Amino acid sequence: MNQRETFAQIAQFFETLTPQSVAQLKNFYSPTAQFKDPFNQVQGTEAIEQIFLHMYESLENPRFVITAQVVDGHQAFLTWDFKFRFKRFDTSTEQVVLGTTHLVLDDQMKISLHRDYWDAAEELYEKLPWVGALMRWLKKRANS
Repeated sequence: MNQRETFAQIAQFFETLTPQSVAQLKNFYSPTAQFKDPFNQVQGTEAIEQIFLHMYESLENPRFVITAQVVDGHQAFLTWDFKFRFKRFDTSTEQVVLGTTHLVLDDQMKISLHRDYWDAAEELYEKLPWVGALMRWLKKRANS
């Protein structure tokens, strides 16, 4: 299997991820893989699994929609829409966070680096009651 096929399988895995399939992360990640996003920086498949399990505990119906892939050898960028509803706030409105993931494969074609890039202020904090109003006000003040 070549890198492009491997990344296609990884994208498919994330688009069909469920709380039950989180345990299959070890099939795609190196045991010493590094993961970083705006809230977490961990190493190892168990720690990475915990991040995804926490996502399912904290959010209602979270899911990824991969919108594009750029593959160059052992690395790829995936752009995605992350759709969910807040459990603790108004759950009638589906939220969408736009982001990008940088993935690097090791020689065994396993993910050794997973780095998510997304703007936590714009994509998340501004959508929260109370905090959102403050974030929008701060953004307006900074831009004036």
